[in-house]
Amino acid sequence: MQFDVSTLKYDEKGLIPAIAQDATTGEVLMMAWMNAESVARTLHSGKVTYWSRSRQSFWVKGESSGHVQVLVDLRVDCDRDCLLVSVNQTGPACHTNRRTCFYTAVRDGVEVELMAPEV
Repeated sequence: MQFDVSTLKYDEKGLIPAIAQDATTGEVLMMAWMNAESVARTLHSGKVTYWSRSRQSFWVKGESSGHVQVLVDLRVDCDRDCLLVSVNQTGPACHTNRRTCFYTAVRDGVEVELMAPEV
């Protein structure tokens, strides 16, 4: 059966959260938003495409930085309101030049930095 992007549950702005995960290590890299068109573009091209809420436009991950995400697998959660995008990541995933956007943790009530930016 052909996948139909309209079967996903989008929010009132037509968006669905997408969690990017490294296909090899399982590391959670980032979370961004997609709409029906960006999901379709991702599936068609194999290049992960998100919707930028601030710019109100599509962005192919890595098109300006070179830190691309190549789609390995796209999974839909049980409620159909969140996506897990398994990717082959080139370079850092975070715009802060870190491997992952989840580079801080709260430990014993204190926020600590887990990794420095890559050079």
